[in-house]
Amino acid sequence: MAMLGLLQDLKRLHFWKLLVWHGDHAWHTGSAAIAAQLKEWCDSQQHPIDISRASDWRKHSENAAREWRYEELQKRAISYQCDVVMGHTASDRAETVMLQMARGCDLSGLGSLRPKRPLDRSHPDGPQLRRPMLSFSRTETREICNELDLPIWLDPSNESIAFARNRIRKDVLPVLENLYPGSSRRMANMAERMSHVQDTQNELADIALETLTEVDGLDRRRLSSLSDATRQAVIHHWIQTSGVPTTSAVLIAQLSHRLRFGSAAGTKALPGDWILQWDNKIVRLRCQSSGL
Repeated sequence: MAMLGLLQDLKRLHFWKLLVWHGDHAWHTGSAAIAAQLKEWCDSQQHPIDISRASDWRKHSENAAREWRYEELQKRAISYQCDVVMGHTASDRAETVMLQMARGCDLSGLGSLRPKRPLDRSHPDGPQLRRPMLSFSRTETREICNELDLPIWLDPSNESIAFARNRIRKDVLPVLENLYPGSSRRMANMAERMSHVQDTQNELADIALETLTEVDGLDRRRLSSLSDATRQAVIHHWIQTSGVPTTSAVLIAQLSHRLRFGSAAGTKALPGDWILQWDNKIVRLRCQSSGL
């Protein structure tokens, strides 16, 4: 709501048109009432609003819910030919850093929740995802809402410890803030610095891929001649830019090892119905569902 209030004040200067989208996950009994109240408020403020409700199978996990949200946002971005603006804060970014480190990640995971990125990574020139509130903490956005007299709806699902992010927010970060006040903002700032390091690494990986690319894949022998850290960075960048969903640092390390020391030929299943195939000369990446 803080972001909406600020964008509303700025839109006349930039000639923006704003459309509010609300995703109702139906994770608690009051979710429909919150959606109705939000629509009533938006109507009173003359804010166009679109509300979607998740189907039952989308309610079972945080990942499924996240995929649904981004699918819905992408549909609207394409339909309206517009960018998507999200209200993630420095607090959200700190939580994400903690989750990514605990799950196992590389630089891209540490530098996640960027201020701007393509909504669809496979279409970098398409609609963009923007996060203008990353410099604010959650406490500060609450103060903005109070200052602008904006309503706030508290989502009970944010209190459930069944979700990993909520446990980080409620149990882990308060301990760190008590030990080292301001730690959440420093973690968010570190994520921004890591994103810059990742950008540099990606640019260098692009240059490396130009020398490794053959007609139908990568030259395995030249790829294997790289140091392990460089090989992992190149493999990760190649897989990511090809459209493979998020891969863990552990998986990338396994692929790097197998391509360097493994058998002459082999395969490895990847997320999203992708598969990596190799022989003693070429490493190939295929999407089984599309036949690519």
